Amino acid sequence: MSNYPIKNMFFGIKNKQSWVTIMTIVLIAAVITFVLYQGTKTPVILNANGEENKVLTHAKTVEELLEEANIDISKYDKVSPSLDSKIESGMTIEWKEAKQIFITIDGKEQKFWTTETKVKDILKDANIVLSEHDEISLALDEDLQDQDKIEIKKAFQITLVDGTQTQQVWSTSTTVANFLKQQRIQLNELDRVENNLDDELLPNDQVKIVRVEKVTDVVEEEVDFPVETRSDSSLLKGKEKVISEGKKGKVARTYEITKENGQVVNKTLKNEEILEEPKAKVVAVGTKVVTAQVSRGSNASGKEFYVTATAYTPYCDGCSGTSAYGINLRDNPDLKVIAVDPDVIPLGSKVWVEGYGYAIAGDTGGAIKGNKIDILVQTKKEAYNWGRKKVRIKVLD
Repeated sequence: MSNYPIKNMFFGIKNKQSWVTIMTIVLIAAVITFVLYQGTKTPVILNANGEENKVLTHAKTVEELLEEANIDISKYDKVSPSLDSKIESGMTIEWKEAKQIFITIDGKEQKFWTTETKVKDILKDANIVLSEHDEISLALDEDLQDQDKIEIKKAFQITLVDGTQTQQVWSTSTTVANFLKQQRIQLNELDRVENNLDDELLPNDQVKIVRVEKVTDVVEEEVDFPVETRSDSSLLKGKEKVISEGKKGKVARTYEITKENGQVVNKTLKNEEILEEPKAKVVAVGTKVVTAQVSRGSNASGKEFYVTATAYTPYCDGCSGTSAYGINLRDNPDLKVIAVDPDVIPLGSKVWVEGYGYAIAGDTGGAIKGNKIDILVQTKKEAYNWGRKKVRIKVLD
């Protein structure tokens, strides 16, 4: 019996054990190498967009670490510390990815890249300053989250004239109608806005409101009395005499009054009620005409003497046109009248004057004293032509 199979069996077993041993040694070496390799890595904390992870790295700089983490960095991203900073054990590296947003200011859209999330921080990052009167679509403390749009309306000053009040107000409205709504201005039924409600408002424009009201007012007013005239043949023409005095009446008038900004612009009479009838004034008007015509017969007799005579007109300075005897000298141009001293020639006497004719002693004068008379003529020329002369006068019975 040959021992070859036994030898081959032994040899096979021996080779298999060697292979296992080799593999074990290789595995142990790999583990040791891996452990040694891992042991040489630097531990750091990577905060990527708010997500924090512990990382072991052989990277020498922050930029190499982010490349190892497959993070693409744009120029708008925020990295802390800087990309060229050297990796140190235990350091924290923060990376915030920038996001594109759209900010619309007064209808004009602008694009911005930012790593901020709160609205107020985004505006600060974009160098946009808001006043307290500006209007913004989101609250300043609000996170932008998934939104990418912010709308802003910049406020400007408008002059508001509301009735009698004028003030400067801030507005972001684009039309007059929106402005009134924004200012919470209530218009009454009769009030009006001087501007067109659809007009676009621009800085320093004026919006004018006229406050209109209608009121009813009842007023008691006096009514003038009428004057009635009656002819009276016993009175000289041009002379008047009051027979009975008049008395004013009373009436209640109802007015509709329209006021604009407190000022009356229209007053309409709506109703009238007589409270007390007026009483007419009655005046007698003289119609008696006095003439100086007398008979020229031989039977005419009376006192006769000489006087100094001058002349005057009804229109002289200080003359009223009515004689002392009540004769209207201007309404009776054909009437012959002389002014006398009543102590010498009684008023109302009929006389004859040399060079003048028949007349009536119907007037007096401050300078007419004693044997002096003033004859009535119609013009200054006639008065100058008469001059001063001594004439014979006869007082008729």
